[in-house]
Amino acid sequence: MVRRWIAGAIGVLAVALAACAPGGGEADGDKVTLSLWSWRVEDVKAYEKILATFEKSHPKIHVEFKPFQATEYNTILATGLSGSAGPDVAQLRAYGGLQPLVEAGRLVPLDGRIEALSGFDAKLLEGAKGHKDGRIYGVPFAYQTLQVLYNKRLFGDNGIQPPATWDDMIAAAGRLKAAGITPFAVAAGPDATWTLPIVHEIFGNARYGSAKFRDALLSGAKKFTDPDFTASITLLKDLEPYFPKNVVAVKIPDVQALFATGKAAMYPTGSFDLAPVLAANPSLEVGAFQVPPPPGSPVTTPVTPGWADGSFGVNAGSAHQAEALELVRWMATPEFGQLYASELKQLSAVPGVTPSDPLLAEMAKNYAANGAPYTLLVDFRYGQPNGDAVFRDEVQKMLIGQTEPKAVAESLQKGVEQWFKPGN
Repeated sequence: MVRRWIAGAIGVLAVALAACAPGGGEADGDKVTLSLWSWRVEDVKAYEKILATFEKSHPKIHVEFKPFQATEYNTILATGLSGSAGPDVAQLRAYGGLQPLVEAGRLVPLDGRIEALSGFDAKLLEGAKGHKDGRIYGVPFAYQTLQVLYNKRLFGDNGIQPPATWDDMIAAAGRLKAAGITPFAVAAGPDATWTLPIVHEIFGNARYGSAKFRDALLSGAKKFTDPDFTASITLLKDLEPYFPKNVVAVKIPDVQALFATGKAAMYPTGSFDLAPVLAANPSLEVGAFQVPPPPGSPVTTPVTPGWADGSFGVNAGSAHQAEALELVRWMATPEFGQLYASELKQLSAVPGVTPSDPLLAEMAKNYAANGAPYTLLVDFRYGQPNGDAVFRDEVQKMLIGQTEPKAVAESLQKGVEQWFKPGN
């Protein structure tokens, strides 16, 4: 009797231990349910379709897509990963947004565990690496490019062609403004200051010297107070007459509506905005152009700034790491990349994936030929104060009339000097 009782107890204990191990729950044939967290509330239906494809080839795994508000996601994810109620797989911010999770030891290093990562673009993998240890912690899912979207009908009606020179662009803006059309859809309101560094990159990347200037910054050979960088900030002040009236009160939905309804002819923005604009007006005929280098630019050919948008990583505390690794391994395949590009109208980071949308394909081609780093995002978000945040607040003040381009550059340099050490 005692022996039978001991044997039974051992059996119960074995089942309990198996359930607690990675992949536990499959011993009795049940599916393992993985939790996938994201900051993309608007992508629920697309991910449900994408993940259904994964589940067909992985019948023992079910994935629950759980999105949160983008503005709250960083805090929610950090809290979730520090306890037992976090996700198995998480959508991770890139560059400086990733680093706190790496330093806290919350993620599984993927080096050597996902063979396909060796074929990814090195520039995009940088966004998924630890800043100090250089290890890869996520599978990049997308990249973004920066350019000017334009309304083909408004250009045609006003006898305008995509500009070949900076002067062409300014002349087009003047003609559009005279016709009662807002030339550039730009927002600088309280909810939109994060777009100001993006607008600056689109118009000013070539003017400050693009990748060569970035290299000089990182080595300590130059600072943000360099005359070329100050001149790139001045461009925004010069272009302000072609922005919406009272631009510092304009919100992001406002500029999207201006462009989608044909009240604004050009929209300096990222590839991420193409899908929302077309969703708002499917009949809108949209083109895109790279901004011609402004006069005095060290770079004399147009550039397309870009960056890795984020990656998918595995929670180091997940009870189902084996299954979680299976999911992110699949996310590195062309099957996932093509689904992602098609369902979300985004530029997939997976090698060999060609966007079905011709305009996205054009953006990808421009980035491949003329890609440039979005310097403030790629390199200056690793400390506090965040360089990108300092810059956007100072540019807004400049547009209000409270400061000047030189002072903006000085504030940016002073801010990043508190933590950035050249050559490290």
